[in-house]
Amino acid sequence: HLDDRSARPGALAEAERIVTVAHAEAVERLRADHPALDPDLIGFHGQTVFHAPEKRLTVQIGDGPALAARLGVPVVHDFRAADVAAGGEGAPFVPAYHRALVKAARLPGDVVVVNIGGVANLTRIGADGSIAAGDTGPGNALLDDFVRERTGAAMDKGGALAASGTVDRSILARLMDDPWFDLAMPKSLDRGAFSEDPVKALSTEDGAATLAAFTAETIGKGVAVAGGADTIVISGGGAHNPTIVAMIGAVTGVPVLRASDLGWSGDFVEAQAFAYLAARSLAGLPLSFPETTGVPRPMPGGVVVRSG
Repeated sequence: HLDDRSARPGALAEAERIVTVAHAEAVERLRADHPALDPDLIGFHGQTVFHAPEKRLTVQIGDGPALAARLGVPVVHDFRAADVAAGGEGAPFVPAYHRALVKAARLPGDVVVVNIGGVANLTRIGADGSIAAGDTGPGNALLDDFVRERTGAAMDKGGALAASGTVDRSILARLMDDPWFDLAMPKSLDRGAFSEDPVKALSTEDGAATLAAFTAETIGKGVAVAGGADTIVISGGGAHNPTIVAMIGAVTGVPVLRASDLGWSGDFVEAQAFAYLAARSLAGLPLSFPETTGVPRPMPGGVVVRSG
């Protein structure tokens, strides 16, 4: 565990260098492929390696000054620290962007945008303009880890394994029997908060089905806790798993759209969000709110590094 958020013990220093170089190379490839693209600002979230808001500590590796120096473009990084230091959960941070997207799409009623990454999180944008947000539980993490262990594949591609298995209802009930799921929003989770151990005795297909159902059930519970929805929009890697998407529809009884159905770049919503948040940071606007992270007041954040 890290107690000093600036420390990079052991392999973390090298990991930070690798993360930074990978981001630099990604931007360089983008610029090479799109010569007309001349970015004014880069939002660099980095990789979360430790998140313990109860200790007012969150650590993302990624060297903002090194990235700015290499690319010659101002960089905003370290988005979450101010929120956590002020007593917020430090997550989720994408709701401000979700709200902008939903407003632009003119979706009627109460809309919930669910991002299914390693952890799943949601933003509920009420028809009255209210916002609620938080993590819902495991996204793809448990299923990915389980499938990797069993088959060597990185994920349950197309939800095929889960679709061919049978959900073990007693194990699912046991997984769901955690008071965290009933907590009001906002709330946040570490990727390692849950384990796939309960399904270890099941076949690969049944284990995948049960973990997919766990993701869907916890998202359904999260939607209910947040105040319900007229429409659910799914983004992130989980949007490519039709089994999970269908399960969410079945659990909630609400129409479910993929982000791509609205013309959003479903795989890049989070990346776009941090570009949007970088611009907000530069303008001194809040990135997080009491309703999204539990921070006491709307909170600006991010550290701006000039490239010169």
